[in-house]
Amino acid sequence: MFGIEDARKEVLAGVEDLTDEQLNREVEEGRWTIAQVLEHLFLIEKEMTRTIEKELAKEDNEPARKKKPIELTLERSGAEREAPEPFQPTSEFMTLAEIKERLDHSRATLMKALHVVEDDAILSQKSAKHPAFGTMDLEQWIEFIGLHERRHLKQIEELKAGL
Repeated sequence: MFGIEDARKEVLAGVEDLTDEQLNREVEEGRWTIAQVLEHLFLIEKEMTRTIEKELAKEDNEPARKKKPIELTLERSGAEREAPEPFQPTSEFMTLAEIKERLDHSRATLMKALHVVEDDAILSQKSAKHPAFGTMDLEQWIEFIGLHERRHLKQIEELKAGL
């Protein structure tokens, strides 16, 4: 659905050969560890799912007027963007098993929220304000999750190269 399953598989395949120590190793001072990148993905998906659930529960909603250029999410110029506070990972040591459990939980919660949608067309008729792109329909919110994960997969590959 909207590329999110493939993106998640790619992310997990990109880290499956790493030890827990490698996942938590700081490659460069001030940059996230791979474990922190993965925790960030969990935090984003968890919050986006809450937003999607909230909007789906509303009787009425304004559809977004136009599609947003969410594919820009994939661009990784040299400058790192700072994640808003609720999406900042902790510095706690996490095992790959713990990270996978969190990611599995957030994905299951998202899929459960979407399971109640009888007609996928409703996703393009409901919208919510995204912090970076403004008002987007829920279809784009879901698609953003996969694009965001692919963006951070590039970051994970950069971090792996420095291990």
